[in-house]
Amino acid sequence: YYDYSESVKTIAPHRVLAINRGEKEDFLKVKVEINNEKVINYIINEYVNDKNLKNKEVIVSAIEDSYKRLIFPSIEREIRNTLTENAQERAISVFGKNVKSLLLQAPVKDKVVMGFDPAFRTGCKIAVVDKNGKLLDTTTVYPTEPQNKVEESKKELKALIEKYNIDIIAIGNGTASRESEKFVSDMIKEIDREVQYIIVSEAGASVYSASELANEEHPDINVSLRGAISIARRLQDPLAELVKIDPKSIGVGQYQHDLNQKKLEGVLDGVVEDSVNSVGVDLNTASYSLLEHIAGISKTIAKNIVAYREENGDFTSRAQIKKVKRLGPQAFTQCAGFMRIEGAKNPLDNTGVHPESYDICKNMLDMLGYSLSDVENKNISDIDSKVEAIGIKELSSKLQVGEVTLKDIIAEIKKPGRDPREEGIKPILRTDVLKIEDITEGMILKGTVRNVVDFGAFVDIGIKNDGLVHKSEMSKGFVKDPMTIVTVGDIVDVKVIGVDMNKKRVALSMKM
Repeated sequence: YYDYSESVKTIAPHRVLAINRGEKEDFLKVKVEINNEKVINYIINEYVNDKNLKNKEVIVSAIEDSYKRLIFPSIEREIRNTLTENAQERAISVFGKNVKSLLLQAPVKDKVVMGFDPAFRTGCKIAVVDKNGKLLDTTTVYPTEPQNKVEESKKELKALIEKYNIDIIAIGNGTASRESEKFVSDMIKEIDREVQYIIVSEAGASVYSASELANEEHPDINVSLRGAISIARRLQDPLAELVKIDPKSIGVGQYQHDLNQKKLEGVLDGVVEDSVNSVGVDLNTASYSLLEHIAGISKTIAKNIVAYREENGDFTSRAQIKKVKRLGPQAFTQCAGFMRIEGAKNPLDNTGVHPESYDICKNMLDMLGYSLSDVENKNISDIDSKVEAIGIKELSSKLQVGEVTLKDIIAEIKKPGRDPREEGIKPILRTDVLKIEDITEGMILKGTVRNVVDFGAFVDIGIKNDGLVHKSEMSKGFVKDPMTIVTVGDIVDVKVIGVDMNKKRVALSMKM
């Protein structure tokens, strides 16, 4: 930005924040330039007239002095403040959208996962969790510099893979990540059973490791090993694991430390709550850190729910949560529709249908010739045609309920226990590793969007550093906002259009 200028009307929000940071670090001097002469002449024409011509010289002198000392500095401050406020609002919005995309990534269910937290000197931390996220084993291996105990580490991890029938190795993307990826890739080629690996964002894992919550969950596990547990679990269920971390630590923003922290926190807290409620929670497996984000549930009530579950066994109905200490009628009304109970006596307890609408739902099923057991056994595949035969307007009139509510009820009972995230894009699992030396211009690769910013998107194509798709390379048409094209977690096909070996940078294009 040295010797740089741009119109106030067209300057992009991310450039405003970059310039502000440069100024704050004393690398840049920033000023607003306007046509001062034109402004001064405008003021003179407004205030000098036939009545005060004899005092014109004094008035003009006063105008010029006040403009220079008072008016222009005030205008400059106002312009800079407006630009900064708009840029911060945009950055906070981008951060919120990225966090939501990350939270709502498709879970990888029914897989035994080995979490691999890479490091050099202190060794790579390993944690094995079962299909439900329960911790099975931990260890530390030293396949990287300076120890280089490659064969010894392979032997130990192969034994764990054999013992626990591990399906996937989730490798954190921090320090020593690519060296660890090379080690894992070489190791799984030597194993008879099919094992795949994936690079997982470890942002915030160290924050979680030292947190009070991690200490509650794993009091007997060394702090250094907790990060590996988090890495494994965030592959299995990103939402359930990432809610344990301050969203500001997830690392998908731009210039986040330059933003209004109170506003940022408010937006991100709202994003987390929206995400949790849109998915719903399993009342019998959810941690209190997940439950506390459900509408109407405070941290205290969330802990009480877990305590009640531990004391009395699994919940068998939504109505049962009314027995939880401090959970009153109002809280029940707010939270009930977002809670699911798999295998409940009433199959509607495993849907998004609110208990207040149960009678309406039962009456509708009767009218259409179904029963609750049909919902449980998923025997209502022809419900749409039956509703169409009667007409949604006629049916809603008979049931004395709004059409929108009725459509929502029908959508929910068609897929009891549905997790909307499962319809999302599944993460890329790998068995081999790429190096930047393997990348050449013209290659077509599949990658995962790791971050979206105003000027483009960073895509993990399997090498050490993410490649950049500039927004001008996202589409053949003009792209104003990259978020209209991609979101965090998307799987995209990209073409390599540039490789800078010195800076270890790869330029990518989505224009095929």
